[in-house]
Amino acid sequence: MFISQKHISRRTVLKGMGVTLALPLLDAMVPAGTAWAKTEAGQAASRTRFIAMEMVHGSAGSAAYGLKMNMWSPAATGHQFDLSPTALKSLEPYREYLTIVSNTRNHAAEAWSAPEVGGDHFRSSATFLTQAHPKQTEGSDIDAGISIDQIYAQKFGQDNAIPSMQLCIEPVDQGGGCEYGYACVYTDTLSWASDTAPLPAIRDPRAVFNQLFGLGGTPGDRALRHKANASILDWVTGRVAALKQELGPRDRTKLDEYLQNVREIERRIQNIEAHNRSGAARDLPEAPVGVPDSFDEHVHLMMDLQAAAFQSDLTRVFSFKLGRDASGRVYPNAGGKAATAAFHPTSHHQEKPEVLGVFQEINLYHVGMVPYLAEKLKGIQEGDSNLLEKTLIIYGSPMGDSNLHNHHRLPLFLLGHANGRLKGNTHVMAPDDTPMANAWLSVLNALGVERDRFQNSTGAMTLNPALSTTAA
Repeated sequence: MFISQKHISRRTVLKGMGVTLALPLLDAMVPAGTAWAKTEAGQAASRTRFIAMEMVHGSAGSAAYGLKMNMWSPAATGHQFDLSPTALKSLEPYREYLTIVSNTRNHAAEAWSAPEVGGDHFRSSATFLTQAHPKQTEGSDIDAGISIDQIYAQKFGQDNAIPSMQLCIEPVDQGGGCEYGYACVYTDTLSWASDTAPLPAIRDPRAVFNQLFGLGGTPGDRALRHKANASILDWVTGRVAALKQELGPRDRTKLDEYLQNVREIERRIQNIEAHNRSGAARDLPEAPVGVPDSFDEHVHLMMDLQAAAFQSDLTRVFSFKLGRDASGRVYPNAGGKAATAAFHPTSHHQEKPEVLGVFQEINLYHVGMVPYLAEKLKGIQEGDSNLLEKTLIIYGSPMGDSNLHNHHRLPLFLLGHANGRLKGNTHVMAPDDTPMANAWLSVLNALGVERDRFQNSTGAMTLNPALSTTAA
């Protein structure tokens, strides 16, 4: 194995024509005889990766009947809970990483005045990570609050090439008004750098790939690459060969696996673009050429890009908006009756058990995307542990019972050990009317951002309770 006091910097990149390819953590980045925690690589790895995922329209389990049937969260709190009746059952293989937080309330998304009544769909997303009540306006005088991902990025993401990234699956409209007097930016934005600075999300996997791997250069460079339909790896072949001369066998294997993964992601994007340019009928004709028609394929590709970004430490922070309020999208791969059920109409279930069952199947399908990312992160070794150990993923909704447009009993879970700050395998049920901001305060603390308060929080939640099991 390559051991030397002359080591490669954790920030080493391979540069070619408009390409800047960051590297995964290699043994050669750790000087011999140096304590891991004191190395540049060890200090970088000690910072938790953070992904905030939002899925709109709440959950079937937030309705009265759904709560009774445990359609979202399990009946038992503590550590010995049964996921099988819930929309979270696909997370069973990862229960040691799973922290379920149930029964919180999003006061910021509620109507605070008569003109705001009915506008829940058009302000909710802006409140999810900010827990700030948006100013009702269709003009440029927007006002919400800084989001927790940006609080973390501003404190711990500034030494990364990309402090944070914002991704989405559905189309976004950053300009003009939507409905009920709200600017569309509220509907389409999770991440806010400040009260008045929304951060737009990227829908096109090609655009994400280009941003991560530095596909810039001159217009001539880009035209040449496009014409050749070449891989970015073709432009750094010489650099890769030279680097391998400095590496030991284990590092060469790790580098080859990483480069193969980058190439596979790129190949999939190229195949999507080729299909979408072929003239074949599309399910999403308005979507950019790099966007797949399949929800599964789109989400998985975005998750692969997030994992690659974490592996190369290009960024430690993502927000990921999986849906858009009032979307009527149909998910053919959801199976059963859910395969033909439009999302928004089904969420207005009118408390009918049979419709709630279909809505739960959609919830189950959406949550079922997350194990793909969990497995990806768990399979990436970095220093002394895997990336799922070093990551905190939150998944939830700012809305509860979408039939009533209320913001009680919010669906929420956390996944990952956050560098040992979360123990997992637990279900925490909050007392009635507990602000969701309490959960976010606990998340910030788990990320190493020590605060006493966040928006309308009344105190941090205990996310690592003592061993116990109680009926909910």
